[in-house]
Amino acid sequence: VMVLAALIGGPFASTCYVIGLQKAGSIVVPISALCPAFGSILARFMFKQELSARILLGIAICFGASLMIGGTSLGGEAPEGMSLGIFFGFLAAIGWGFEGCVCGYGVSMIDSEIGITIRQVTSGLSNLIILVPIFGMMDGKADTMALIGQTFGDPSIIWFAVSGLCAYLSFMFWYKGNSMCGAALG
Repeated sequence: VMVLAALIGGPFASTCYVIGLQKAGSIVVPISALCPAFGSILARFMFKQELSARILLGIAICFGASLMIGGTSLGGEAPEGMSLGIFFGFLAAIGWGFEGCVCGYGVSMIDSEIGITIRQVTSGLSNLIILVPIFGMMDGKADTMALIGQTFGDPSIIWFAVSGLCAYLSFMFWYKGNSMCGAALG
């Protein structure tokens, strides 16, 4: 279950987010930030976690704030493909929300360090083994193996490793919080 959630929250949601940004621009950022609200709603249906009036008010505030922030991007002429980009932004939010509620539930049964390791390894390997070759083939002229070799040979890979360690900690605490008090409060 953790592997499935990692695939949905990792490569699927992240790819949807990038496509959304490319098609619709910055309006996708507040839309994708709705992932905790979607996670709370999904946890209600999947795990029967309670949604009190206070939590429902918080979800409504999240949607309202997202609308207010995103509304500033709606002025003027809409770029071509904006509707598709917004759709992909919502898919990213739902994917990350699904990951948060499922992995939060999962780490209530296994140690949070093991849960996050499953998530990060699954996400990282699937990005490397599945997405990089697919995107290389879509480009048509990129040699995927050479691209991967150049990436690991570049000195800036150190910053990716540091950001990966920070993501490891933040996701681990997010999962642990979700397991301790439910997806809505976590």
